[in-house]
Amino acid sequence: MNELLNAVLRAHGGLERWKTFNKVRATFVSGGGLLPMKGIEVIPMPVAGTATIHEESTIISPFRQPGWTMRFTPKRVVVEADDGTIVAERSNPRDAFAGHSLSSPWDLLQQAYFNGYARWTYLTTPFLMAMPGMEVSEIEPWHEGSEVWRGLRVRFAEDIASHSREQDFYFGSDFLLRRHDYRFEIGGDVAVAQYVSDMVESDGFWFPSKRRAYVRGPKLRPIHDLLLISLDISNYSIEV
Repeated sequence: MNELLNAVLRAHGGLERWKTFNKVRATFVSGGGLLPMKGIEVIPMPVAGTATIHEESTIISPFRQPGWTMRFTPKRVVVEADDGTIVAERSNPRDAFAGHSLSSPWDLLQQAYFNGYARWTYLTTPFLMAMPGMEVSEIEPWHEGSEVWRGLRVRFAEDIASHSREQDFYFGSDFLLRRHDYRFEIGGDVAVAQYVSDMVESDGFWFPSKRRAYVRGPKLRPIHDLLLISLDISNYSIEV
C-alpha cells in the first residue's frame, strides 16, 4: 500500500479497526448555493446520514420533509414514507443527469442520488481508498499559506458512485484531511475544491465537522465567492 496512504489511515484511526465496523453515522446541516441553483429550497434542518462501510449504500432521514427516508445505492434510489409507502424511486439514477449543467434543475430523486453518494463519500473518507478496485497514487503537494499538504489521487472503482472517477485528497503534517478536490460530473463537470476543518474524534476515529465546497478556478485555487455546498457535521458514531 502507498506509504502516504498508510500514514493517513493510521492517523484517522486505523484501517484494521475500521474494518471491524459496519456503519458510520452522523448528523448533517447543509447550506450553500447549489440547491437554490437547482430550484430546491435549502432547509436548515438536521438530518441523520448512515453509510455502510463494506459496500456503498446510504440512508438519510428525514429527507426533504418529516416522515420521509431516502435509501441510496449506486443502482437504485428510493424515497419512502414512514409507513413503507414508496414516494418515488429510480433505477440507474445517474442516467437522469445526462446533459446537465451546473444550473440544470433537479427533481426529488436527483437530489436524493447526489446526497446519497456524497454523504457516503464523506463519511467513509479516507478509508474508502483501501476498498477493492481503488487506485491510489501520490501527487504534487498543495501549498496553503505557509503549510504544505501532501496529496493522494484516487481513481475510484467502476462500481462506486461519487462526484467523479478521479478525485484528489490533501493532508496536513498530521496526516489528517484538509482538502478534497473533484469534478462535479453530474453538474456539468465543474471543478470543485472542498475544504474540510474542525476535526472531531469519535470512538478513536477522526472526522471533519465542517466542509465547504467552492468552484475551483485557475491554478487549483478556490473561488470563495462561489460557495456551492456548506456542511456542518456532528454526532459521529461508528456501529457494528
